[in-house]
Amino acid sequence: MHQPPDPPRSAAASCLCVWAAARLRAAPGMQPSGPAAAELDASLEQYLRVRIFKIIVIGDSNVGKTCLTFRFCGGAFPASTEATIGVDFREKTVEIEGEKIKVQVWDTAGQERFRKSMVEHYYRNVHAVIFVYDVTKMASFTNLKMWIEECNGHAVPPFVPKVLVGNKCDLREQIQVPSSVALKFADAHNMLLFETSAKDPKESQNVESIFMCLACRLKAQKSLLYRDMERQQGKVQKLEFTQDANNKNVCPC
Repeated sequence: MHQPPDPPRSAAASCLCVWAAARLRAAPGMQPSGPAAAELDASLEQYLRVRIFKIIVIGDSNVGKTCLTFRFCGGAFPASTEATIGVDFREKTVEIEGEKIKVQVWDTAGQERFRKSMVEHYYRNVHAVIFVYDVTKMASFTNLKMWIEECNGHAVPPFVPKVLVGNKCDLREQIQVPSSVALKFADAHNMLLFETSAKDPKESQNVESIFMCLACRLKAQKSLLYRDMERQQGKVQKLEFTQDANNKNVCPC
């Protein structure tokens, strides 16, 4: 019998499951035994082992943020899309050097009237940021300064990886933002530049590289999930970007 897929689970929900299971095991007379205990132990081990990286995608409306997230998480270009209201949430589990990592992609609204009430939520505990502009619309590129200022205004730490993505590069005859200009801007803000098309199937590997590049960089940060949990509990006063000197990730970037 076909079983429907489990719904996406956030980092908070995963932590809650671990906490609830631990409480169940600690409660007198409620400890499972035999196969049930083994299954619970395996489940707990899985939750504790899988790290969760939260990546937000921001930029003007209609630059293709939703299509990029669809291409990465679902491997296809959506037949139709509507303006994102608030925030859309998607996730994909990837494997890097034998470690399974859950990438949570937060697709944010570009229109002010749709994003006002949600802005605090999607900047909270963010691990990486993707700034997107439309290569056929110079205004969307010019507005990147506004998006960067908003990001900095919500106290996103400087060590959080950020990349710049020029979307819709398949529309070669309509390009308004030269690659040289975009590269100069990216260098000035210490970001990698990707130019791609969420619509063109030939560019799907390039879209994948954007998110996998960030996942590789985040994996190099020691105990990222646990430091975030400690920070929420007030145990860490300052977070520092640390990288494993022996890390040998083959990163697409």
